[in-house]
Amino acid sequence: MNPRVAVIVRTKDRPEFLARALADIASQTYREAEIVVVNDQGDARPVADTVAASAVAERVRVVETVAPGGRCAAANLGLRSTDAEFVVLHDDDDRWASTFLERTVAHLDVHPSDAGVMTATEIVYERREGTRWVECGREPFWRGMTAVTFSSLLEVNRAVPISFLYRRALHDEVGYYDESLETVEDWEFYLRVTAAHPVGFLAGEPLAFWTQRPGTVGADANSMFELSGAHARDDAAVRDAALREWVARNGAGLPLYLAAMERRLREEFARELEAQLARQREEIVAAVYDRHPLWRRLRRLRRGPAGR
Repeated sequence: MNPRVAVIVRTKDRPEFLARALADIASQTYREAEIVVVNDQGDARPVADTVAASAVAERVRVVETVAPGGRCAAANLGLRSTDAEFVVLHDDDDRWASTFLERTVAHLDVHPSDAGVMTATEIVYERREGTRWVECGREPFWRGMTAVTFSSLLEVNRAVPISFLYRRALHDEVGYYDESLETVEDWEFYLRVTAAHPVGFLAGEPLAFWTQRPGTVGADANSMFELSGAHARDDAAVRDAALREWVARNGAGLPLYLAAMERRLREEFARELEAQLARQREEIVAAVYDRHPLWRRLRRLRRGPAGR
């Protein structure tokens, strides 16, 4: 029988991280998941050796990308390689609490109307010490968050792939990850999902750990740092595409009106800010210079004898 859960692991020339990811999956209390390792144009031999040495080798299938398609194409290749009921992207450098799969699968079994379930997440900072990566700090990702909704995602992404187990059938309904994007493909997918379905959320203790290595470049870098400029570009591209789609159906009237209102508010804000700065300058002069003896003497000299 096909496993109910498929874990898609994207990797490229990072056998150290891949070994850690496979050990992380092996430590899960839910042990029936299949593992699809997608080698995204990396050296095949280290991947094969790392898988063979892992505790989950019998559950792993390795698929190789045949063209340089990037992160989205690698994710889609892995997703198309499985018929599992539930899927999750586990990038090679991220980690889980040991109960992540057990608790998220249980949630979806109890809440059949939820398209997927996200969990509280913690950012884990790492730095290289010798030949090892060591933890150097932690902080919550969106402290105090209790839900992920379509309206909250309109502003900014509030989830990462390591925190999201979802029903694979969503891809048949809303499509796969957008391969025209170099980044923010997860956020764009979450927008399509939450616009159509509710998504559960497991608040409280973090079950997912998003590792970050600020300042690192090359194969060991995080995409959010190495591709920071692309994030801003792709964020704007997603918003512009959605706006064009809306205009094609409804016309440009409302966006034109909102753009005019935004310009008016920006101009009013600039005028108010300038007025506040002018008042502050006057208050500084009154509070400091007017009381200084030299300033008072200079004013008397400027007024001349008639002003005595």
